[in-house]
Amino acid sequence: MSDDRTAPEAYTPDPRRWRALSVCLVAGFMSLLDVSIVNVALPAMQAGLRASAAQLSWIVSGYALTFGLVLVASGRLGDDRGRRRMFVTGLALFTLTSAVAGFAPNPEVLVAVRLVQGVAAGLLSPQVVGFIQDLFRGPERGTAFGMFGAVVGISTAVGPLLGGLLLAWAGDADGWRWVFFVNIPIGAAALVAAFRLLPADTVTTGERRPLDLGGSVLLGVAVVALMLPLVLAERDPASAPWWLVAVSVAALVAFVAWERRAKRVHGHPLIDFALLRTRSYAVGASLGTVYFAGFTSIFFVLTLYLQNGLGYTPLQTGLTMTAFALGSAVTSALSGRLVARFGQPMIVVGLATVMVGLGVTDLVLAATAHSPWTGLAIAGPLLLAGAGGGLVIAPNQTLALSEIPHTSGGTAGGVLQTGQRIGTAIGLSAVGAVFFGRLTASGGDWADAISHGLLITVGLVALALVLGVTDLVAARRARGRGTPVTATGGR
Repeated sequence: MSDDRTAPEAYTPDPRRWRALSVCLVAGFMSLLDVSIVNVALPAMQAGLRASAAQLSWIVSGYALTFGLVLVASGRLGDDRGRRRMFVTGLALFTLTSAVAGFAPNPEVLVAVRLVQGVAAGLLSPQVVGFIQDLFRGPERGTAFGMFGAVVGISTAVGPLLGGLLLAWAGDADGWRWVFFVNIPIGAAALVAAFRLLPADTVTTGERRPLDLGGSVLLGVAVVALMLPLVLAERDPASAPWWLVAVSVAALVAFVAWERRAKRVHGHPLIDFALLRTRSYAVGASLGTVYFAGFTSIFFVLTLYLQNGLGYTPLQTGLTMTAFALGSAVTSALSGRLVARFGQPMIVVGLATVMVGLGVTDLVLAATAHSPWTGLAIAGPLLLAGAGGGLVIAPNQTLALSEIPHTSGGTAGGVLQTGQRIGTAIGLSAVGAVFFGRLTASGGDWADAISHGLLITVGLVALALVLGVTDLVAARRARGRGTPVTATGGR
């Protein structure tokens, strides 16, 4: 049952909540931006550091891997040991590793630092969701999640543009270093603001809950064993260690058994499976995982196609992607305010719009394969796809967490974001395999490769749409039978 309904008298709005949210959004933007901004700088890193293809892959995938590894455990730590403490720790570590990455003398150091930077991002992200759960109630929470959804969409789409601008300004030789240096002043300012604006951690006099280290280790093994072959398969699926998937399944089975034992023994498992029995949360987590598999992979293949296939500069590539970011920013802000009124139907409309936008993008790319106006021609359909995406991320997160107590907001948010990271890895692996497979089979036909790659992204978004429609139909049937459902449409 939602905490909003059970104890409204216990909630006193924090007068600084919107300013506190702005600090969270800045930090969240930085951590998510570093997933995409590095991609356009890889050729410059390769030239400047003499990095191998494998090292370049680890610069990108290592960050994503450790990011996903610590999300659930850090969310639980925020819930139990203090959200501001974990936020500040993660932000300080992220800022420090950004400085070290910018000064990296060789690719080995850069790879190692990116692994630690991913951990820092994983410490940060669940706290943002937790703070939104703590600080906001009712329609305000939807608005706050709408702003966070805008940050997610914009950071993913605008990364290539910011990276391109930095490379154009600083030059190819050392311009890639500014991809990391730009985080330093922003991170430092956000740290000062965090101490001033974020609510202090509540000191409890009761017994501290155990951290469930065994559960954390088992879940970490399961996540890494699943994500590692996926991230390594982006360019060469045949060489990926797919046997680790079996290890992941075994670790997940052991994790479930361990958590059930922890629930019996001390009552404080890492993940309370009651969360997953909450229908709105289970549906939201599943839909988000599948949608992120399709949503994030489009930027991967489009960046490769525009830069390597059409010879665009990093800046030109980033400008092409800006249309998606603009569409996402506008509708994300609006959807947060409208989710309480329209609920799940709005997500279904958003998913259908993304499908149409990506499908038209594919058709336009095929029609302008050898045209100098390709980037301009796909701006319209990318704007449409972005507008649809803004109706998905924030509303889905709001509905997924609508019945989760705010005291479990960090853990619940960590599980959601872990699903998003795994979905991203699955999508990049599947789309990358098809893209590079067609590129090889066609003898270097980039137009053929991008067409097949986009078809996979459309298929993944279509699968998310099927989940959304199924949930909507099930909810309406439940209403017809008189079974109680939430007031937000599908959930």
